[in-house]
Formats: sequence, C-alpha cells, structure tokens
Amino acid sequence: MRCNTLIKFGFSAVLLPLGLEARAEHGGTEGFEAKFRELRQAVEGKVRYERLDPRWSHEAVFYGKEGEEGWWRVDLKSGDKSTVEDLPGETKESKPRKKIEREKEQKPGPPGATSPDERWKVEINDVEVVLKNLEEESEEVAGKAAGGWQFTGNVMWSPDSKHFTVWKKEKVEVRKVTYVESSPTDQLQPKTFTRDYTKPGDDLSVDRPVIFTVGEKEAIEVSDELAPNPFDFRRHSWREGGARFVFEYIERGFGKFRLLEIDAAKRTQRAVVKEDSETFVFVFGKTYRRDLKDGTEILWLSERDGWNHLYLMDGETGGVKRQLTRGEWIVREVVAVDEEKSELILKVNGYYKGQDPYFQHWARLDLESGTLTMLTESNGTHDLRFSPDGKHYVARWSRLDHPPVHELRRSEDGRLVAVLEKADAGGLLETGWKMPRPFAAKDRQGRHDIWGAIWLPRDFDPKKKYPVVEQIYAGPQGSFVPKGWGAWSGTRSEMAESGFIVVQIDGLGTSNRCREFHHFCYKNLKDAGLPDRIAWMKAAAKEIPQMDLERVGIYGGSAGGQSALGALLFHGDFYDAAVADCGCHDNRMDKLWWNEQWMDWPIGDHYAKNSNVTHAGKLRGDLLLTVGELDNNVDPSSTLQVAKALIAADKDFELCIAPGAGHGVGERPYLRRKRIEFFQRVLGRAR
Repeated sequence: MRCNTLIKFGFSAVLLPLGLEARAEHGGTEGFEAKFRELRQAVEGKVRYERLDPRWSHEAVFYGKEGEEGWWRVDLKSGDKSTVEDLPGETKESKPRKKIEREKEQKPGPPGATSPDERWKVEINDVEVVLKNLEEESEEVAGKAAGGWQFTGNVMWSPDSKHFTVWKKEKVEVRKVTYVESSPTDQLQPKTFTRDYTKPGDDLSVDRPVIFTVGEKEAIEVSDELAPNPFDFRRHSWREGGARFVFEYIERGFGKFRLLEIDAAKRTQRAVVKEDSETFVFVFGKTYRRDLKDGTEILWLSERDGWNHLYLMDGETGGVKRQLTRGEWIVREVVAVDEEKSELILKVNGYYKGQDPYFQHWARLDLESGTLTMLTESNGTHDLRFSPDGKHYVARWSRLDHPPVHELRRSEDGRLVAVLEKADAGGLLETGWKMPRPFAAKDRQGRHDIWGAIWLPRDFDPKKKYPVVEQIYAGPQGSFVPKGWGAWSGTRSEMAESGFIVVQIDGLGTSNRCREFHHFCYKNLKDAGLPDRIAWMKAAAKEIPQMDLERVGIYGGSAGGQSALGALLFHGDFYDAAVADCGCHDNRMDKLWWNEQWMDWPIGDHYAKNSNVTHAGKLRGDLLLTVGELDNNVDPSSTLQVAKALIAADKDFELCIAPGAGHGVGERPYLRRKRIEFFQRVLGRAR
C-alpha cells in the first residue's frame, strides 16, 4: 500500500509517496541553469555559414565571408563566384517578406460616422441609431434596439452614400473566473480578482451587422436561415458598386463557414460561397479568402476534396470556376498575391513524394493558366529571401539531420543558379553533439505515415538501455515536431542531456496533413494520437534498441498537459510516468473558441467522455501535476478538479501549485529542474 505525505519543495506544496527518499537540494536551480547554459553555449556558434544575410545589386548577390574580411560576390546569371573587399554602395537588402494580412486584403467601405458625400452623419448610442441630414440640419431615429439588444461598433458607409452598416448585439452576462493571488508583491494579504472568461456552452454576444438605407424605414438584418447560431461575423466590406455588403459568417461549433452578401438596394441576401462540414471547418488555420475584380472572382481555400487546396470561385454564382491546386499535398499559406501579374506565391506541404510531408516548400501559381511552378525542390524545409526586384531569391533549406544549404535560384522558373554555401557542422560534431534523428512509422491502422524525431544524450552509450521521455503537444491547430536544423532543441535537449532518449511525434488528430488525418480529433481530444505514438515508439525501438520501452515517461503543457495525463489514464500499460503542466483536463473548463472548434456545440456527453476528471480512477503510473495559480489561459481550477478526482479515487500523485505564476509555469527553470528530477527518480537512469 502506498501513502502520501506532504513536504515542501521551494515555493510549493508537493505530495510524495512515502517510502521514497525525499532529499531537499536547496539552491539546485541555479546550478541547473548554469549547467544547461554551458551545454548550450558549447554547441552554439559552431556551424559555419549557418545563416546568410544576402545583399543585392542588379547583377549579383553578396554575402559576408564568415570568419574573415571581405564579401563573396555571386553573379546572378552565371553563378560565378568571386571575392570583393568592400560591399558596393548600390546594394540593397532582401525584399521584405509579404505576408497577406487579411484585414488589409479588402477595401472596406469608408468607415466613420459621416457619409462619403458628407451629406449624412450617423450617431449611435446603446438603444438608438440617429441619422442626421447635414445640409438640412435635421435628424431622425433610423433604428431602435429593444428586448435586451444594443447597438455597438463603428459605422460603415457604402461608397455611394446610400446605405450604411452598424452592429448590434444581445446583452449577455459573461462568465467570470475568480483568481486568488496568494502572495502579491505589494502587500502581505492575498488579493482576489475576476476575469471575463467564456467557456464552452456559455451564451455568446455576437456583433451582427444591420444595414440601413437612407430614406427607408426598415433595416435589413442577417437571415437566421443563412446564418444560424453564429459564433462570429467578420471581414465586412462594401463592394465598389455600392449596394452589396459582404462578410464572413462562422457557425458556432465551426461546422459552417460562409461568405454572405446582402444587396441593400434589392433587399436580398444570399450565401455566395459555402464551406459546410459534418465535423468542423478549421476557420482560423485552413481558410483563406481574397476577392478579385470587386468580388466577381474569389480565391478560396478549402478541404472539400480531402486536401487543403485553392479554388477560384465565381462571385456571382458561388460555383467553382477552377480548382487551382490539386493532389495529395496541401497549401499551407498564401504568402503574396500580385493581381497585376495574376500570380500567387504559396507555401505548400507534402508536394514531393519520398520527403517528409511536413517540409515547407514554396511555389508560384499563375491564375490565368493554372500553372504551378515549384520554387524549391531540395529534401528539406525551406525559407526564401527575395531580391528587391523579385527576380531571384536565396533558398535556405535544412533538416533536423542536415545543416543548412543556401541556394541562389531564379524566380521565373525556380532554376538553380548556384549553391552559395553548404553549412559546415564539423566543429559542432567535434563537441560530441548528437544529431537528432527523424523517424517515420505507420499509424495504429497501418494507413498513414507518422513522423517524429529522436534526441540522444551527448554521452550516449550504445551498450546501455535508456528510459524514453516523450514531449507531447497534440493540439489540433498545428503540427509540432521541429523540421529544420538547430543545435539546441530547448527542453528536449535538456531532457536528453539528463540521461534520457527523447522523442516528439505528430499523431493522428494534428494538423497539416490530409483532412482525414486531421479530423480524427473531432469530439475525440482524449485520443491525442496516443496509439499512433505507441506504435511509432515500438517501431523506433527496433531501429534503436537502446530505447527501453519498459520505462517511458511523457510531459506536456496546456493541451499537452491534458494529453500527458491522458497517457497514464488510457495507456498506463505503456506509459509509466507523466508530468502535466497547466492542462485543460476537462474541455468544458477551458476557453470556448479553442474547445468548441474541435469538440463542437452544443455541449453533449462527449465532453464528459473526453474529460480526464471523468477517468481519474484509471490512473496508473507516477504523476506530477503543476499549475500556476494565476493562469489566465487555462482556468487553474481544471488542474485542481482533476486533483480532487484523483484523491477521491485514492490515487497517489504529486501536485505543485506555483504562487503568482501564470500559464506555462512548468517551463520556468525551477519546474523544468523538478520535471527532470522527477523522471530520473521514477524512471531511473541508463543501465
């Protein structure tokens, strides 16, 4: 029988199992930081030509000689390389990266209370919209809010001054989370305060557009049939013609994403483009809209064929004029749009078979011909820096296991002009540094490739068996295994240098793959791809037999904290220990938008089925929970509620509550040290 006793670890109360030696190592964090600072400094700066800072003239690209005076000059046409002592005066830096800002894509109707022709002025208070005739110095009440509604926001006039839009919302009592700051710096006694914090299932107050027409008594409101149960209306603008007002609608639960149009002159409204899903539309990560030719054509990003691709939509009919990209790969980002040249610059994933599908590649798309010109091809993840005239670029590519290569290429066709430099990692390898190893294996069903990476200790002994520690973050909004070169990998390197083989994996339910891969998370966050991770580690251990799968730990924060505890609850036959920081252990306790995006709305019993609190009695293995008492991202009560459930189930665990700390306290030095020591204590060391 194991019992717990309460002892003090620094600033926090921690539960430790009796029978284990509890030794206080006061002042250990300072030595911990010094150790890893020294290790990090030992590997940083040891790679020649790890980065270049190109300068451009009309004829050549220049970059500094590393470790000596002078500059390399590379001819843009021939690729011939020569040296110059000084940088020519007419050179320029690379073209600033053009990342499309959605707020600036559209030309919104002229904002402000006064109409473009300066004949009218609108004044708004909570309950009335007043229209003033500036020429006749008269006014009238154009609209009144009643029944718990109020007007809010700016005024957006149509270009012809005949119509204007205001917004109204329903008065809703917003949930407040109460915090206790136990140890404030400016007084002895604790403080309490509240913070607005909307959670899944709460009532929402949504700003809804309302259109008024000068001379008309009745306003136009958005049809509930076109836009039921809204989560948000956004990106509002008037077409240049004057009468048509367009905006995006996001359904609560994220099953519908639509471009809506209200014709104020005809008093009609319609859905121009519909993106409807039985699971979800990842509005904040996999959608894109750009209106061309005053909305007669629309660029639209969609997963409708199972992969995230660009479509050219007909702005009049809402139909697909042309699918611009297609294939078993995805468009990650529209980087730039040149409407004059009718071309786009894209970032894409998975284009080249045989490469890691998460590698970032770049392409140019011709909107008229549909021709896709790949600007990168090398087997690595890429970043580009364009010349000021856009005719050439330097492509830097690398992998976790391949130092950077810098290539000069032509924008016209992506042709390689010259390899400027291949970074030399010889000095780094001489320090004993171990190169991370990418690895891929099949998922639980043998269907999809699962990609991850492995970090070994610098003093790795192939004759020994090492405990394995997984860093996990399985939030469906992204993919998280690093793909590019780096001599130091943060907490992964710290953990490896502390005597563990460290892994990180992107399992089913994470993003940046096909729709089927990503949507596995729908109403299923507790899964976290854990069966895929287990299958991956078993396959990796066949390649690296020093991985001791009888001793496996896992750690993560936020959604990663939820998954780390879930590993012990649902797969305690494989995972032996977990450190869960600031976890959203019950998705009903966390922020509304993130959780309803994956778990849907209304709230159903699937929320309870996915809750770590519900399954606390299934705990196996050793657990350390950490949380900051002032966490304003995930309600800290989420951790305390799962702790209560564990106590009720008579489960042994350790709990650290950090006074005065916010979200991610587990990544502060003190708790990073305690995390490593926890795994060393419960998993042991190499043997």
